[in-house]
Amino acid sequence: MKEERYHIALDRYDRNIVINALNTLRTRQIQEERPTEPVDELIDKVANAPTKKVRVLPCKCHAER
Repeated sequence: MKEERYHIALDRYDRNIVINALNTLRTRQIQEERPTEPVDELIDKVANAPTKKVRVLPCKCHAER
């Protein structure tokens, strides 16, 4: 069975929030003397993820019909 993969779209601000949260988790794990390799790998994936320009369309959910 294939492993499920997830793709999320983050702007620069959200990406920095995720990296800061992961870094906080890593700091806590260091303080608790727990291994940090999984968090390190995830920080690396988020920090070095490829970027792709996307066009954002305005929401039509509140438009009059």
